[in-house]
Amino acid sequence: MKKSYLLSPGPTPVPERVLLAMAQPVIHHRTPQFSKIFGEAAEKLKGLFHTKNDVIILSSSGTGAMESAVTNCFTKGEKVLVINAGKFGERWGKIAEAFDLKVTWMNVVWGETASPAEVKAALDADPEIKGVLMQATESSTTVKLPVKEIAEITKGRDVLLVVDGITGVGVFDVPMDDWGVDILICGSQKAMMLPPGLAFIALNDRAWARADKAKNTNFYFNLKRERKNLKDKTTAFTPAVSLVYGLREALLMMEEETYPKVFERHAVLGRAVRAGTAALGLKPVTKHFSEAMTGVFLPEEVNGKKFVKSLRDDFGVTFAGGQDSWEGKIIRIAHLGYFTEFDMIIAMSSIEMALDKFGVKIKFGSGVAAAQEILRDRFEVK
Repeated sequence: MKKSYLLSPGPTPVPERVLLAMAQPVIHHRTPQFSKIFGEAAEKLKGLFHTKNDVIILSSSGTGAMESAVTNCFTKGEKVLVINAGKFGERWGKIAEAFDLKVTWMNVVWGETASPAEVKAALDADPEIKGVLMQATESSTTVKLPVKEIAEITKGRDVLLVVDGITGVGVFDVPMDDWGVDILICGSQKAMMLPPGLAFIALNDRAWARADKAKNTNFYFNLKRERKNLKDKTTAFTPAVSLVYGLREALLMMEEETYPKVFERHAVLGRAVRAGTAALGLKPVTKHFSEAMTGVFLPEEVNGKKFVKSLRDDFGVTFAGGQDSWEGKIIRIAHLGYFTEFDMIIAMSSIEMALDKFGVKIKFGSGVAAAQEILRDRFEVK
């Protein structure tokens, strides 16, 4: 018998409580019974986003919310600045170009973070830019980007800051209203502790005003229509009923833990993984660490694709590998969502076992011990 462990940065494990909530019998979505559940979930999302505005629930992947931000708030031919720090920054640009926006690319070296000074310079140089599109965490590189600092630049201009917080919201604090983020996006399959299939998007007053004027193409992802339906605690189209059950339960779990403790847990788990991988001699891919995941380079003699495959198929532990130029070179270790201290111990011990299998000389237990030194204070013996 082999037990499987999911330690990828998305999808992430789903708690038993959430699974049981989703296992309830499906009810019709145009009923008061479902509206009660849906309305409660939508209201709880405001607390997670730290916003007084509506949070729209879409039945789609997170990319659907990214597309909806572009089509609802920008007019064809308008200019946007895309911070391209990895695969998902690149996706912002591709979506914008697909809907006939003019993209100014700010290409960031993989492993580096965006420079607020360069963002300011780009906006100063071109007053026609109407939006800045960026990530909270660029999950392809495990880099955290300076959302707060860039919001300070955009909120005094006629420029919308659109943040893909799919690998950010619920991991670390992104207080949308306080920082001045105009549009914030999240997906269900990461810190939200749900299967893939739901996306969430919140617009502030500036963004809704822009949506009233924008002219582009959309139908399913029409946010004004969804906002109108949300007032009646329903959706424009058929929602993912079972996932909404799970959403309400997952948000309740986060509230019970409290958001400050959720954010603290992610931060401590990240420090433990970085300590453990450093003890094994693995070089981090960045110094701009995200609380969501840790990326490290594997030894040059190790084929990263085979390494990740072996961990999954031989050891039963699923991590993520690298993409594009980092394919076969790195491993990405998740610590967002339904993860606790001993999940990180499993992560470290499995990496040690796999490194040994691939002929890398290590001292068994060194990565585990380094992680334990960080995690030991998380436990109080009564």
